[in-house]
Amino acid sequence: MSIETSAGLVAEKLEKSDYVRVFGHHDADGIAAASIICHALYRQGKKFHLSIKSGIKPEDIRSHEITVLCDLGSSMEDLPEDTMVIDHHIPCFNGEYHINPRLFGIDGELDLAASAVAYMVADHMGDNRDLCSLALLGMIGDHQEIAGKNAGIVNEGIANQFITPGRGIPLAGDDITEKIYTATDPYLPGISGNPEKAQKMAEKFFDNSENGYEQLLSAIVLETASANNERAMCSLWGDTWELQRAVIHDAHTLASVTESCGLSGRGGLAAMLCMRNDETVDEAKEIALKHRLETIEAIASAKRYNEAGPAIFKIENPSVSSSVADVLARDGLLDVPVLTIAKINGNYSVSARCPAKINIDLSTVMKEAAESAGGTGGGHRSRAGAKIGEDQLMPFIKNIEEALA
Repeated sequence: MSIETSAGLVAEKLEKSDYVRVFGHHDADGIAAASIICHALYRQGKKFHLSIKSGIKPEDIRSHEITVLCDLGSSMEDLPEDTMVIDHHIPCFNGEYHINPRLFGIDGELDLAASAVAYMVADHMGDNRDLCSLALLGMIGDHQEIAGKNAGIVNEGIANQFITPGRGIPLAGDDITEKIYTATDPYLPGISGNPEKAQKMAEKFFDNSENGYEQLLSAIVLETASANNERAMCSLWGDTWELQRAVIHDAHTLASVTESCGLSGRGGLAAMLCMRNDETVDEAKEIALKHRLETIEAIASAKRYNEAGPAIFKIENPSVSSSVADVLARDGLLDVPVLTIAKINGNYSVSARCPAKINIDLSTVMKEAAESAGGTGGGHRSRAGAKIGEDQLMPFIKNIEEALA
């Protein structure tokens, strides 16, 4: 069976259902994937209920409801057999309606986001070609490559004039000053979180021309190169995408706003954006701005828990913990796996990331270390997470340090 055939099976089951319970993971990819499915259901006149969650438990799924999990569920072995799972994490679930690129020899880490898989399902449910822009959100949010099947979806969107490609500074924000001082991808030490400095740099070096871009980028590189790696510097210039039917046209801004709202506990608001409710744009942008600035503040104040081995940081604000882990592993000069630990609801949430040149299967490490400490874990090879009980944190850290020694 091909992944296209599998997408058709899931689409057929959705089309036969009068009511569908939809769950989406609380990041840009999960929210975009769930929104694609909800768009397709709505266009067929189906009733649905959407929830955005940080994780899923078997008891969340009711036996009398048709349920689809988006960017969730692959790592769970104990889901009801007829649960539909649209995901790209390392698969353990063996249900018939599990569509995951890894099951078909496709790299789910880089080459196919959950939102792209959801788009493939929606493509079997009618003319949903305009939803390619939501698939692109997940690719951006999960830092995937626009290659392989991802590229096929984006190119289709360009051909149908739903996506307009360009080149520029792919940072989130309404103007160049906001893009610079709220930058978290990449993080710009000394500039991120400093609106006065960003404004002065923009006024001095940026005139909205190609040469203006060059001068501004040179100034930023000179300011931040001592603390950032090559990847961070190179990512200051690249592909940009204008989304013709989205309520926020810049793809990187919409991806950032969607992810920020989701991680801030406002996943429903983020989904409304993806469902093209323009009444929510201003509120969502305010939440996203606050989240990016809180992320920057947490990066600046992050203190390493240990002196050797994996870099473990304690983060006070749980809503930005995963974002901080992304930045510390992706943009800085660390050459060891990065973990951030934040307390939430009496338990600990752990985010683990590998710098680009570190080849460790964090999904397996986190799963085994968490389960040995009575928790749960898993995810991608280079981006994984875990949830640990309050009294099991030290055994978990010991397991991690031994596994990554």
